[in-house]
Amino acid sequence: MNTVSDLITRPNCPYCNCERTFKNGSTHNKKQKYLCKNCKRQFVKNPTKKTISLSKKKRIDHLLLEKISLAGIARTVGVSKTWLQNYVNKKYAETPRKIKVSEKPKGKMSIECDEMWSFVKKKDNKQWIWLAIDQETKEIVGFYLGDRSRESAKKLWKSFPPVVRQCAVCYTYFWESYQRVIPKKRHKPVAKTTGKTNHIERLNNTLRQRLSRLARKTLSFPKKLENHLGAIWNFIHHYNQCLSV
Repeated sequence: MNTVSDLITRPNCPYCNCERTFKNGSTHNKKQKYLCKNCKRQFVKNPTKKTISLSKKKRIDHLLLEKISLAGIARTVGVSKTWLQNYVNKKYAETPRKIKVSEKPKGKMSIECDEMWSFVKKKDNKQWIWLAIDQETKEIVGFYLGDRSRESAKKLWKSFPPVVRQCAVCYTYFWESYQRVIPKKRHKPVAKTTGKTNHIERLNNTLRQRLSRLARKTLSFPKKLENHLGAIWNFIHHYNQCLSV
């Protein structure tokens, strides 16, 4: 049975701040462990390695969507670079790799497509970002990261929701990869002067302004392809969610 002194000295959960905690064994160095009845997490009182609060993690999530380096985020939030890098690795690995868009009824639809270059580790290792945007809703409806080949254009086309592939007219520049992949009745190559690709060009600019890894001259360049892909997917989900709100 728990005594009154046990109830007084028992700490709140550092993860969810719940008071319903109880003793749950000890660590290898004889330090008392506790278990939270609410979130089921284990913890110790006054740990050597401090627990990062949920509010601080949410702040980090917001900062990852701004043009700031990981070193800058670590300084701003007050966490170690090692912890932050591990947190980012896990977050980007768990980020969904599928476009989420609002429900679109069958009917007339216009899509703008374009590609922009980025690089990983060194500028010789170019990674092309293929994007497609709905002219009316401004939602990103297609994305693929790869080279600038016909195969990458095919992957972009396959990333579209089925209703977009069935109904949309796609406006692109005169890049031959598009012409070989998009069906003729769904494809309209145009020049920049027509204004038919203004929205996708503006989106490219937004990406370079919001993600430091995409700036043309930057020290915050990506060193890991998986994280580069995860960061872009993370921004795409945030961008589309903001439009729906």
